Amino acid sequence: MPNKPRLIGITGGIGTGKSLICRMFACLGVPVYDADSRAKALVNESAQLQGSIMQLLGKEAYTDGQYNRSYVAREVFGNPEKLSQLNALIHPAVAEDFASWVEKHQEAPYLLKEAALLIESGSYKGLDTVVLVEAPEKVRIERVLMRDPQRSLQEVKDIMSRQIPEAEKRKWAQARIQNGADSLLIPQILALHEQFSQVS
Repeated sequence: MPNKPRLIGITGGIGTGKSLICRMFACLGVPVYDADSRAKALVNESAQLQGSIMQLLGKEAYTDGQYNRSYVAREVFGNPEKLSQLNALIHPAVAEDFASWVEKHQEAPYLLKEAALLIESGSYKGLDTVVLVEAPEKVRIERVLMRDPQRSLQEVKDIMSRQIPEAEKRKWAQARIQNGADSLLIPQILALHEQFSQVS
């Protein structure tokens, strides 16, 4: 019976460069599951999830069948209980979607799951290895402001304050990638690729 692929999670706070790093792994032929993008898609694709979200937040959560992000953000912002209930609907749907995706990629030595809230959602528990992407806070803020000019400095700091700090996330990580302004990414990625590609 063939070996099952290793499941590797990649996480890190906003502005650490997770997506860039995952694109580099994809260039090496590694299948990458983007949990955050799939969550955004599933709230529109899954009729069951739509029904549950409308039950929780009201019919205004959807406009013409499309997820009303600005309404939902207003409803859950500053309401941790509602946010937690919303996440309790979305995270299991993403987990189910990820499991189906894994079944379709059994031939790969390893698979990558990119998720901002890998630790917070508890989805790291089903993975073999967690890779934490790190970068200095100043660099992260500069990147986000450059990427999302509509965000204010305070907004970026607020998002950071709601995420588990890097120092805390290290407790769950078996590997780390440094992505500061002077970091050399390619040698770090190639080293991990070689390590993960080895058949156990």
